[in-house]
This record gives sequence, C-alpha cells and structure tokens, in this order.
Amino acid sequence: MGTDHKKVFSFAEVSSHNNPKDCWVIVNAKVYNVTNFLTDHPGGEEVLLAHVGKDASEEFEDAGHGSVARLMLDEFYVGEIDQSSTMPTKKAHIATPKQPRDNEEKSPDNITNLLRLLVPVGVCVVAVVGIHLYT
Repeated sequence: MGTDHKKVFSFAEVSSHNNPKDCWVIVNAKVYNVTNFLTDHPGGEEVLLAHVGKDASEEFEDAGHGSVARLMLDEFYVGEIDQSSTMPTKKAHIATPKQPRDNEEKSPDNITNLLRLLVPVGVCVVAVVGIHLYT
C-alpha cells in the first residue's frame, strides 16, 4: 500500500469522544469509533460506555474476544494512539456501573438465589421421606 498515512491521536483527543453519540475507545494502541456498534455489542452498550474515551485494552483482552471480534475492530478503526501523549487524569467517560467479572460476586442476592434452589429441593426431599414413612 505505498505510503502509510495513519491518523495519530493523543489520549486527550480520544478522551473527548466520550458519549453515546460519539464513542471512541483505544484497544492495543489503536483507536476505534464504536458509536455505531453500541446497540449491537453482545455484552450491551453499557459495557462499551464504561470505557469510552479511554484505553480499554485490558478489558477487551479480559473479555476473551475471539478472532471474529478482532476482525470486526477493523471496521471501526480510525487511527493509532500517540504513545508519547499522556493519559488524562480526569475521568472523561460516562459513569456506568462496573461490570462484574465472572470470578467476582455478581450481586448481593447470591444467598437469595441459593435459597431459590435449595428450598424446592428440600421440599422434594421432605415429600419423598414423608411418602416412604406413611406408605
């Protein structure tokens, strides 16, 4: 392809694209405009919105994206990140709830969920024992 004309963005430039109508993320030093992908993201748009305008490399890798997701990134590529620029210290993204990882507690209602399973099992056990005792 002859001369390489990659657009290079500073962290500050990327951080200004931080809302649902203009949503950019950095993954592995490349800049992507994922605005049109928000509603199609399998994990929901809130996952992307939690990382708009900043480096989402770690989150992208931790999510275990496969080759299809990596190929899809090409569609949203807008340029490279200027590694000599500094990451903004001020959070420039929309505050959304933290997405729990698989190994983290997903909700404070885990006891309730456990009880939803154990109570019917307990009722069945009592019923079977009762049937055997009275027959």
